[in-house]
Amino acid sequence: MQESCEFSYLLTVNSLSLPEKRMYLNRENIERSTNEVEWHPLIPFLPENAKVLFLGSFPPQRKRWCIDFYYPNFINDHWRIEGQVFFGDRNHFVDFEAKRFKLEEIVAFCLSKGIAFFDTSTAIRRLKDNASDKFLEVVVPTDIPTLLARLPHLRAIVTTGEKATETICASLQIPEIPKVNTFVPIPDTYNQDGQQLVLYRLPSSSRAYPLAFDKKADAYRNMFEYCNLIIKLNETNPNHIRFAVEPLSGDRLAGPEHPRHMAPEDDCR
Repeated sequence: MQESCEFSYLLTVNSLSLPEKRMYLNRENIERSTNEVEWHPLIPFLPENAKVLFLGSFPPQRKRWCIDFYYPNFINDHWRIEGQVFFGDRNHFVDFEAKRFKLEEIVAFCLSKGIAFFDTSTAIRRLKDNASDKFLEVVVPTDIPTLLARLPHLRAIVTTGEKATETICASLQIPEIPKVNTFVPIPDTYNQDGQQLVLYRLPSSSRAYPLAFDKKADAYRNMFEYCNLIIKLNETNPNHIRFAVEPLSGDRLAGPEHPRHMAPEDDCR
């Protein structure tokens, strides 16, 4: 039987005092981690205005980090994809000289746009010395409904790996596992505006995932458009877009049509 989930991880960035807001490490979890079991090293990043919640499986080992935040591996392209999607510049969040991402700019951007992050596992065992989903054993799963209760305006849970997707489907009793670049409704789960939440599956931002960068950026752009974080002004010119965080209408948004990509996944972050 799996260990019951503890709630200490539910400290979030919004509950920190001002001097602590630049610290996103969960020091209590780091201190109790052992060679046998790793507890999640980051505080859940849950802006109250979040429309999108990225849920991965678990962060990579800290020796692979360049920042103390989500998607910390410098060779993972998540922050390059968001830079390309929102600013037309894949290197918008990249500090080349320091060979790291620009943490303060990333945090300010995610707070303003309403983009949240955590993972589907609160404690894991690594069966091999890497971040592959295939070699993570879940010891304590995350209490996902408790996370959702802290995000009243959430529109979509977003996953980029098979293990995270399957874990969420089991936790929230979603009968259909979405294919990459598709989404499914989450049964009996609505935000405070009465909109049903969806589980939206994207290609992994890991370079191990066999898809060109531009195609990944297109997929992420489609998701952000669906969640109304990006609004096109000129449909005849797909490069002419406006970025905003605006209230969603009461009507359910129609999902974009996406090609399906069925290549194997590896959520190495």
